[in-house]
Amino acid sequence: MTATPAIGFIGLGLMGQGFTKRLVESGFKVTGYDLVADKVKAAAAQGVVGAASPAAVAAASDIVLVCVTSTDAVQEAVFGEDGIAEAPGRGKVLVDHSTTEIEATKQFAADLAEDSGMKWVDAPVSGGPGAAAAGTLAIMAGGEVDAIRRIQPVMARLASKFTHMGEVGAGQVTKMINQVLVLTNYCVIAEAIGLGEKCGIDVAKIPEALATGHAGSNLLKDVTPRLVARDFAPRGYVRQVLKDLDMVHDLAKEMKAPTPMVSQAATLYRLMVARGHSELDACAVMRLYLDEPV
Repeated sequence: MTATPAIGFIGLGLMGQGFTKRLVESGFKVTGYDLVADKVKAAAAQGVVGAASPAAVAAASDIVLVCVTSTDAVQEAVFGEDGIAEAPGRGKVLVDHSTTEIEATKQFAADLAEDSGMKWVDAPVSGGPGAAAAGTLAIMAGGEVDAIRRIQPVMARLASKFTHMGEVGAGQVTKMINQVLVLTNYCVIAEAIGLGEKCGIDVAKIPEALATGHAGSNLLKDVTPRLVARDFAPRGYVRQVLKDLDMVHDLAKEMKAPTPMVSQAATLYRLMVARGHSELDACAVMRLYLDEPV
């Protein structure tokens, strides 16, 4: 691997655009691919070299980052036709920033090592597209120590906090815990702000008023202005939230761990999907609490 590794990126959606912008600005050569040609074109406008397939990305890169919407999408990008696994991979590392099923992640890692020799790190993120572009993500990683060491300089440009949690799969477990905390909190914050509005107080002041108490949080500070403005433009999508909550439910069932708050949040987001709001931001769950058209 070269002193400044060449970076590949698969998945140039909301998060991918933020990631690649940050990487290009940090001086990395970035080769990218997405199924949607317009997303490749948008990434090219900020300095990403477009590629015809995931295999072509892997061939041109030392470290390949993947950020797609589902476990099936990861499998297709890696093991499908013209997938990453078709390129020589010895000495290279794949970093999966997607939120994927834990057992599938472990199997993918083993299969990729056998097929091409490439190492696998599962490194899901928290923070959203803005944090990706600013390099302030929280990234939680699972993988072999040597693979973690190889990707560390790249992760240092993307994350304000990068934590090696253990072997392959540990990053995804940590992301599930993150989702329990964050996705249920969207519902709680929306409920609280809705109550404050009903009572007639200036809810825009809530994050400042509570900042030094136990209720203060990064999420409260980020979400409240969007709730006040009814700004539900997607930084993530309701459909992805529901997918992740269902993944948490499946993991909790397997582990025999009670997660009643996750179940309640999933019910609310399932209702959002049923009402046609799949493409809105997660904070749009507030619509269920309002005397406004939904």
